[in-house]
Amino acid sequence: MSRAAIRYAKAVLSLAQENNVAENIQKDMQHIIATIDSSADLKMVLNSPLIKSEVKLASLREIFKSSGDQTQKLFDTLIINKRIDLLDDVAKQYIVLFDQSNATQVATVTTAVPLSKDLEIKVLDKVKELTGNKATIENVIDENIIGGFILRVGDLQYNASILNKLTSLKRELSN
Repeated sequence: MSRAAIRYAKAVLSLAQENNVAENIQKDMQHIIATIDSSADLKMVLNSPLIKSEVKLASLREIFKSSGDQTQKLFDTLIINKRIDLLDDVAKQYIVLFDQSNATQVATVTTAVPLSKDLEIKVLDKVKELTGNKATIENVIDENIIGGFILRVGDLQYNASILNKLTSLKRELSN
């Protein structure tokens, strides 16, 4: 993550908090991340020095026309400063800063099958008990873990997957 992306994200968050639109901007940033991650063409457009800034700005305005005024102003600022290639990093950093300011964190739960709502609630309760902070769940599906789950919250990781247990058992038996 570049220092510039962090600075832009801090500035956007500060302005969003002043205008009481921080949560709306957070939703915009999530949408931006998802869109950029799923579109190789958009990544190419944003990073290409051959494509004119006006074309980049027009593309962003069309793709993210449902975004709020402040998000649109971020596009303008990044274009003017020739930093539009940082948009994805700024969005990611904004979400991290937003979560920190709300004492919230992202708990990544890797499972072989999607989490049920009941299980999601139990995981959120456990995360709050362990860390003292609220959390949102990001469920990653990985059939290779066979069963169980892997929970990551910040620097903490708890691996209760069947694959992990089988690997440990194999190590024990080979010793």
